[in-house]
Amino acid sequence: MRLKLILITIFTVNAIGSVNAQDRIPSSYSNLAWDAKGLYYLEDSVRYYSDTTSARYTLKQMLGNPKGTSTGVEMNFKNIEGTITYGLIPYGQAPHPLPVYRVTRRLANGMANINIITDFRDPFDMVGWQQSGQLSIGYRLTNQAGLILFDGVISVTGKGPFEIVPAIYEGPYVNNITSGEAVIWFETSMPVKASIQVDHKLMQDSVSLTHHEFKITGLQPEKKYDYTVNYGPLKQTYSFTTAPLPGSRKSFVFAYTSDSRHALGGGERMVYGTNAYIMKKIGAVAVQQKAAFMQFTGDMINGYLTNKEEQLLQYTNWKNSLAPFWHYMPVYVGQGNHEALGHIFKDSSGATVAFIDRFPYDTESAEALMQEAFVNPLNGPDSEDGNKYDIDKKNKDFPSYKETVFYYTYDNVAMIVLNADYWYAPSISRNAGTSGNLHGYLMDNQIRWLEQTIKKLEGDNAIDHIFLTQHTPIFPNGGHVGDDMWYNGNNDKRPYISGKPVDKGIIERRDEYLDILINKSKKVVAVLTGDEHNYNRLELTSEVKIYPENWKGKKIKISRPIFQINNGAAGAPYYAQEQAPWSPHTKAFSVQNAICLFYVNGKEIIMKVVNPDTLNDIDEIKLR
Repeated sequence: MRLKLILITIFTVNAIGSVNAQDRIPSSYSNLAWDAKGLYYLEDSVRYYSDTTSARYTLKQMLGNPKGTSTGVEMNFKNIEGTITYGLIPYGQAPHPLPVYRVTRRLANGMANINIITDFRDPFDMVGWQQSGQLSIGYRLTNQAGLILFDGVISVTGKGPFEIVPAIYEGPYVNNITSGEAVIWFETSMPVKASIQVDHKLMQDSVSLTHHEFKITGLQPEKKYDYTVNYGPLKQTYSFTTAPLPGSRKSFVFAYTSDSRHALGGGERMVYGTNAYIMKKIGAVAVQQKAAFMQFTGDMINGYLTNKEEQLLQYTNWKNSLAPFWHYMPVYVGQGNHEALGHIFKDSSGATVAFIDRFPYDTESAEALMQEAFVNPLNGPDSEDGNKYDIDKKNKDFPSYKETVFYYTYDNVAMIVLNADYWYAPSISRNAGTSGNLHGYLMDNQIRWLEQTIKKLEGDNAIDHIFLTQHTPIFPNGGHVGDDMWYNGNNDKRPYISGKPVDKGIIERRDEYLDILINKSKKVVAVLTGDEHNYNRLELTSEVKIYPENWKGKKIKISRPIFQINNGAAGAPYYAQEQAPWSPHTKAFSVQNAICLFYVNGKEIIMKVVNPDTLNDIDEIKLR
């Protein structure tokens, strides 16, 4: 039974159950209210309360609150039982510096003592700390079950006693590269006034920060630049290469993949939240092939959490898996369903009744956390506020699209990144009582922005090829035929806003989307998707069946072919092929891990698909 309940919010409850005057319930939701026990969803006169279970692990906990001692470092990981493995990091001695692990010790009540003098004196001082008085130590935490929880970094100065100084535990990463600009960003374990030097130009933080983000301007196209980040007494040096001038039509390569949430098999295949083993392989192949950039669209992590600090930990683990390569090559990310961060309402047995995007949207939503964890272009739409279903024009009732919907260009290629899991309510397909968006559904303001962006790029003479990417396939083939943009042909599936369904169902919205890509564009080459943990490609032509039997609605005219290229094979557990109307036209289906490499040479594009673990070829096709 669906209910519409309108209550005045008098008080709210925070994540640990205390009462505070905060957290207005967005009017886009329905049947939600607060009482002294917390936020609840009301269905058939029963109150189902939002889960307030504490996080299993948090990023802050993994950083260990290190303290210098007379012989090394003491760390406190609170209640974690397991082991710590650690070793020196040879910054400046290798292009992709990683810890060289040397010592494993058991944690004692969550405590670890690293004896630098004993463990890293000659002949094990490979970084020269005995002379310089500076060193960085990489450490790996593993719980009692053998699950790798975190790979971290601590930096110290001294020769005994030792002092903790800021360490870079994320990055530095390069993003938003154009022919004249780049962004360098990183996270430090302690606030510090960091600086960056590029081409004899120095930029510095104005205040001490932990998140450092520098926009470098005035660069020359197609030029390799060394950059040095300085943080406290330490520094690191890497390089990046700017893009050609738009429309130069130089030869280049870019990479695509998605779905790297952790898998079975132990070891680095299951670093809490992500398959770091395959991601490292993917990063290595991309850099070896001199990829100009990598696009990764969704399901980086296991996610589906209720605590942002726990989700940030999983994001950090994912970013660290690519860090040795991301120092040099930009990685752009899109949002998937496993990036969900929500309010989960459970019954007395602990079963989930409803799951919605978390609010307040500016700080707690899945979209806000993507913005906090990554650096992407800021040229997307604002939000779904102001759409025709928005009943409260004065307040924010939807999360931001910023950094989850955007586009970027490189030479003669444009990449449009969409969010098919925006304002995602995982329970909405079976229970619409809370309201929320459907997995795979592109909402009105995003579709409107897409049409405007396609029109702009169609008129740009420097752009020959447009790629779209979203997490969910338009035409699912294995693992998600029951949802994505198909739902077994059930057009009744759609979002609910303020307790009411929107006008267009999933198949109608799919066709509106396809009409923009096919009939309002001549430049769109392919849609790059994931969600299904396999690789396959489909060439959409007028011969492909795309409707359920007895479909009575309008049908889209396929005036020209485009490709759907699905690569959700970055390490998540595989899905085998299912049957759908378009199955006869699905080619090269594979459950091997995969990276797609696009070789762009002017008006020509060849795609090669490689297994990053074994380096065997999976597929090759000329797209244009």
